[in-house]
Amino acid sequence: MAQKIVIGITQGDTNGIGYEVIIKAMSDPRMAEICVPILYGSSRLFGLYRKQIPDTEQINTNVINSAVDARSKRLNIINCVPDNLAVEPGQPTLDGAKGAIAALEAAVRDLKEGKIDALVTGPINKHTIIQEGFQYAGHTEYLVKESGAEDGLMLLCADSMKVGICTNHIPISQVPSTLTKELILRKLHLMNESMMRDFAVIKPKIAVLGLNPHSGDGGSLGNEEIDIINPAIEEANQDNILAFGPYSPDGFFGAHMQFKFDAVLAMYHDQGLIPFKALAFDKGVNFTAGLPFVRTSPDHGTGYDIAGKVAANPTSLVTAIYMAIDVCNNRRKYDSMRKNPL
Repeated sequence: MAQKIVIGITQGDTNGIGYEVIIKAMSDPRMAEICVPILYGSSRLFGLYRKQIPDTEQINTNVINSAVDARSKRLNIINCVPDNLAVEPGQPTLDGAKGAIAALEAAVRDLKEGKIDALVTGPINKHTIIQEGFQYAGHTEYLVKESGAEDGLMLLCADSMKVGICTNHIPISQVPSTLTKELILRKLHLMNESMMRDFAVIKPKIAVLGLNPHSGDGGSLGNEEIDIINPAIEEANQDNILAFGPYSPDGFFGAHMQFKFDAVLAMYHDQGLIPFKALAFDKGVNFTAGLPFVRTSPDHGTGYDIAGKVAANPTSLVTAIYMAIDVCNNRRKYDSMRKNPL
């Protein structure tokens, strides 16, 4: 038990595909062998969704009151979601949001207290959780605030491709005014440190994308590359970070140049996520770099259109759990080497 990584998994929106992918992932007995999984949610809802999914009888469960009571070789469940919440698969409801928020808050409390080693978050509906009073645009912003970190980096990860985002969840109209040299430089530092500490890359090579079509074409299509992005890259180079660019995004991904770098920094959400999901939708993982703890998530949303139809693919969640374990181990090795370099 002490040697295994303890992974907290939040249920996400109760009306989405969160429970389905969790149940399908845990139906593989190897999952409970490689870590100690704890589901933050509801044993009642777990049972309801489990009845719909064939070949899940082999999942051993253990209902516990505290993460410190978690047992190995089974899925531990902490009931932190009210039993009276209505379940409407495929529907964005406030009850679905309440369940998602309750599970997240309970898991983060245990994470901050060191009761779990890493957090894997189930998908949420950003609109309904905000309606329910959640004051953050998404998991990333909430976890940065709760962890006390100065900043975080949304980093989408697949086997041979990692794409980070500068401006996260903001309207596209606000991107140009939000981008600054200091912001890009801060994200480059976070990405560089994460690639070394979390992913065991000795000297990361980072590609930086431009903002405008054709990276501004020398200023004829915009000046952000000249005034903001280039100076940030130059200063990063002075700080011993191997950053290159800015590259025009269409040509960059069209020529598959992302595979020539250890990571890519995009300027805004869809600029990075559209090509990433087009290439790695079923196996991509959303990782938050820069936090004092480890957080991963499947890169898909609530999947309302297929919720309750037993059609969801659990691969992204499975990969998110594997990555959480790997990052925990990488951090321990990296920190140990920093303390004892010889």
